[in-house]
Amino acid sequence: MTRLAQTLGLTEFQTEIVATVRQFVDKEIIPSAQELEHADTYPQAIVDAMREMGLFGLMIPEEYGGLGESLLTYALCVEELARGWMSVSGVINTHFIVAYMIRQHGTDDQKRYYLPKMATGETRGAFSMSEPELGSDVAAIRTRAVKQPGSGDYVIDGQKMWLTNGGSSTLVAALVRTDEGADRPHRNLTAFLIEKPSGFGEVLPGLTIPGKLDKLGYKGIDTTELIFDGYRAEATDILGAAPGQGFFQMMDGVEVGRVNVSARACGVGVRAFELAVRYSQQRSTFGKPIAEHQAIAFQLAEMATKVEAAHLMMVNAARLKDSGERNDVAAGMAKYFASEVCAEVTQQSFRIHGGYGYSKEYEIERLMRDAPFLLIGEGTSEIQKNIISKRLLADYRV
Repeated sequence: MTRLAQTLGLTEFQTEIVATVRQFVDKEIIPSAQELEHADTYPQAIVDAMREMGLFGLMIPEEYGGLGESLLTYALCVEELARGWMSVSGVINTHFIVAYMIRQHGTDDQKRYYLPKMATGETRGAFSMSEPELGSDVAAIRTRAVKQPGSGDYVIDGQKMWLTNGGSSTLVAALVRTDEGADRPHRNLTAFLIEKPSGFGEVLPGLTIPGKLDKLGYKGIDTTELIFDGYRAEATDILGAAPGQGFFQMMDGVEVGRVNVSARACGVGVRAFELAVRYSQQRSTFGKPIAEHQAIAFQLAEMATKVEAAHLMMVNAARLKDSGERNDVAAGMAKYFASEVCAEVTQQSFRIHGGYGYSKEYEIERLMRDAPFLLIGEGTSEIQKNIISKRLLADYRV
């Protein structure tokens, strides 16, 4: 039987690990996702199993204890995890971005210190860029780190917002403002690596995680604020020991994060299609399964085509990044298209389910609440179109 979202040209190891993750999703995640999600319960047993499988170190080089795999391998695993429950894929998403940033931009000491612990999942990463009054205008960050005379340490004050895994993480990469004297705002931004204990409240002197934010969907994992109030950071906590480079380092992380979000959208879209194609063959009206009515059959064809196209765009963006080529347009296109397709396909599946789609007993209800998050995560569709159009106008300038 032809299945959606197949990927040609994989190595034997890539095929094996993706199949292993898929089996894990079918056996361990899908059967428990509804109960955990509705109770907004952190999936500790699932996370522990993911640690044992080595998923936290998938892209960390072998010399630091990871598997040394490609972005494509990681994205395909994320696609499978999101197919089971999008929140589970979120557990490793920000961890992956922080590990990638350290791998690409960290000092040798930072790599030796953090990456081995991140590979095992002992250290878990969170990514902090947004602020309460800050949308996509990253250069307008207000949280400020002031260098102290004599010691060279920094004192940080301000408030960050929308930290996925903010409470459960033990390492946060936070983008804050430093006065580097640059004439362009984004050159006055610095990324700090902040080690902290997991939990809520004042976890360190001057560093508070107030508590979980209540959300429409994307439940089970913690999304939090991060408040700095006289928090003291050392100069060695700066990523790559390079003040003023935070914007570029973060954007590199966001670029691969957009591949990740497109993979999550593909996974949710695939699951929405699976639910629709199964239900439409079980539910009968006017003497036959609704799948045999042309109105439903055509919807299934549209859904499958959209999901397949989104998957191919995601794979292309991942392979471009792995090759070392610039992939900002490909990643932006993949993220934009896959997230929009995910929302459309999920709603089509919801409609096929009829009244049962509105019931919490059916899985599609959860997908309907998860899908909208992907439209805004790692940059809204409008931001992606802005990135894409600027590059196109530059490449096709008359």
